[in-house]
Amino acid sequence: MLNDIVNRNDIETLVDRFYERVQANTLLAPVFSHVDWPKHLPVMYSFWSSMLFGEMTYRGNPFEKHLHLNIGTEHFEQWLKLFRETVDVHFAGSNAEEIKQRAESIAGIFQHKLGLLQKS
Repeated sequence: MLNDIVNRNDIETLVDRFYERVQANTLLAPVFSHVDWPKHLPVMYSFWSSMLFGEMTYRGNPFEKHLHLNIGTEHFEQWLKLFRETVDVHFAGSNAEEIKQRAESIAGIFQHKLGLLQKS
């Protein structure tokens, strides 16, 4: 039986396992090849801890960091797939569901701001 995401240590586990998968993914790895992972991962711990637990430890503009990347909807779809799978392998519960919903929301907002989504 899997535990829910209940603290920053759980966030760190999720982020570490997720970005291991990103770095091994043939579509996503080239997009993020410039990332200094030892420096970036603590930023992601703070981002997701702030998103899920309201820690308010994250400082930055995540959308701005993605503006220069050559990404399309296929990258967002793959990113979300890996994120959902990583959460589901390691966690189960209301916070696990919440973090997946937040990831989907963020991906949607980024795609909209980048002009990747068709207007209906």
